[in-house]
Amino acid sequence: MPRLSHHPALAAAELIDFLARRAVPGVEEVVDGVYRRSLADGSVLEITPDADVEGDVGAARAILRLDADPAAIEARLGGDPLLGPLVRAAPGRRVPGHPDVAELAVRALLGQQISVAAARTLAGRLTAALGAPLAAPRGGVTHSFPTPAALAALDPESLPMPRARGRALVRLAAALADGEPVDERLPGIGPWTTAYVALRSGDDDAFLPTDLGVRHGLSALGADPGRAAELSAAWRPYRGFAVAHLWAAAAMPPRRGPARDARA
Repeated sequence: MPRLSHHPALAAAELIDFLARRAVPGVEEVVDGVYRRSLADGSVLEITPDADVEGDVGAARAILRLDADPAAIEARLGGDPLLGPLVRAAPGRRVPGHPDVAELAVRALLGQQISVAAARTLAGRLTAALGAPLAAPRGGVTHSFPTPAALAALDPESLPMPRARGRALVRLAAALADGEPVDERLPGIGPWTTAYVALRSGDDDAFLPTDLGVRHGLSALGADPGRAAELSAAWRPYRGFAVAHLWAAAAMPPRRGPARDARA
């Protein structure tokens, strides 16, 4: 079982925790800290908290974002007055990548304006109905995520979601099946969804200024969330890693006392 971490600060356990909260039943699971998921070819990938890997090494590298340059990221963000303490404390923190942009795009659309738990449930139901059963299931990983072609064949009126979103899902799936890019020309795909797909697809500079987690993270650090886009200019070309630190800040206990903007 190869170990893929090339940087001792890689926060693999934190990445696995992120994935666990979003794991689609049938497609993904985390057991005893080990992340397991099916891939489009019907195989199963496993990643441990030590970044040991069993299965498709390329997919694992994409999930762990091992193409990132930790030294360059720390050099750019480590001295920032707002993010610097977080970056220096956890230089390997990052948002996990994703091995399948079509699956990622569908899940991003499913998750619009509903909770993470509700999105997981909905994606799990679609998987149970339309996903291909694995020839060699492992644990709770039993199916591949539905293909764009399978989702494109659905009647949008039959989906358990608002009609406009159901139509958008089927249209997105058809576009993905035809090889079209995920962008705002598609119905139901706005700036947040486009940026989130880019972020999880490995874009180092993708940023989500309207994301609630980003805004809450800025508030937790004493910054004005309304200035998210403005503040992020100082984090280029690694704004995607700034998102990871802001999401971490959003999960921290709130500060005592009045908020203070580090760049006011």
